[in-house]
Amino acid sequence: MKSNIVLIGMPGAGKSTIGVILAKAVKRPFIDTDLLIQQQENRFLQDIINNDGLEAFIKIEESIITGINAENHIIATGGSAIYSKAAMEHLKSHGIIVYLDLKLVQIKRRLSNIKTRGIALKNSQTLESLFAERTPLYKSYADIVIACSHKHIETIVDEIKDRTEAWFSRCSQDR
Repeated sequence: MKSNIVLIGMPGAGKSTIGVILAKAVKRPFIDTDLLIQQQENRFLQDIINNDGLEAFIKIEESIITGINAENHIIATGGSAIYSKAAMEHLKSHGIIVYLDLKLVQIKRRLSNIKTRGIALKNSQTLESLFAERTPLYKSYADIVIACSHKHIETIVDEIKDRTEAWFSRCSQDR
């Protein structure tokens, strides 16, 4: 049965921050896949990308995500999780995928540290081109899209709670 709430979206969209607050609000454990990667590899995300390359990072991320065996959790993914079909299918088979959709102008405002934050960028890729590349992927995997621009965190959390409760309720009625 699908029981997890999985947050996807661009770096800076608020997945980790919203995930922690949402987990408290719905009384569920919280998992941040970026932190799992750092714990397993014993290094920061940017160090993995710089030293091992983007493809190796994506493989590590996929391995971590497909290894998650959790129920009734809130899971915040790294922004690049959508590059792995296996990872996304695993997450989708165990939960509802919620895309935190934030306008590029706001993402730019939040990301002053693009070169050191551990963002999976190809060589010389801009934030604009990354946004254009990833947005269709986020939308394709999403069960629910939450428009986050110009909203307070509490408003976003309430909307996620309401929409996921309705989604889970519909799914249980369909069985």
